[in-house]
Amino acid sequence: MIRVMLVDDQELLRAGFRMVLGAQPDIEVVAEAGHGAAAVEAARHTEVDVVLMDVRMPVMDGVEATRAICAADGPRVLILTTFDLDEYAFAALKAGASGFLLKDVPPADLVSAIRSVHAGDSVVAPSTTRRLLERFVAQLPDDISERPAAAGLTAREREVLLLVARGLSNAEIADRLTLAEATVKTHLGRVLAKLGLRDRAQVVVYAYESGLVVPAEPARDQPKG
Repeated sequence: MIRVMLVDDQELLRAGFRMVLGAQPDIEVVAEAGHGAAAVEAARHTEVDVVLMDVRMPVMDGVEATRAICAADGPRVLILTTFDLDEYAFAALKAGASGFLLKDVPPADLVSAIRSVHAGDSVVAPSTTRRLLERFVAQLPDDISERPAAAGLTAREREVLLLVARGLSNAEIADRLTLAEATVKTHLGRVLAKLGLRDRAQVVVYAYESGLVVPAEPARDQPKG
């Protein structure tokens, strides 16, 4: 079973999500919270795999709650937002969220997203993540934790990193580099491990923050040197 926690200050929305998820044979809602602080506390004491996290809430917003949960190596977090270019959603990606969904997401997509995140993938479309980055990267705080340099990557791993940052899927990267898709997944896994990243959403964040990709300009998708 995939254990889910619902975090939203609107009880009606939580009830709707609970109804959709309760109909799934492999998903169970094990906790709910009306604000971020309650979610952080619940994550400490309840076995949870995936958190559906609202952004704008009283007491503690979804960004701070996501940061606290991810810092404690807690469950994966999916952000719920009203607008797909909400700067809070991107801030939550920086804080460690595995992706974001719109609150009007079709039920089938919600269920699919939860399963994908539970399996270790990201549910943010890379092109959407890139639009968020291009719009808000200049407004983000500079207190970014130190990460290993990309110089530790092989030339092929660097190619994969940059193509992920441009929004290409594993299949598209495989076609671009004339590789098997399984090989691309292997390279991406090594990139994540070497750079201390959780998923492909954070690969995109890393590429922008490190200057490998410049917002609103074509990505430099050829390795240097």
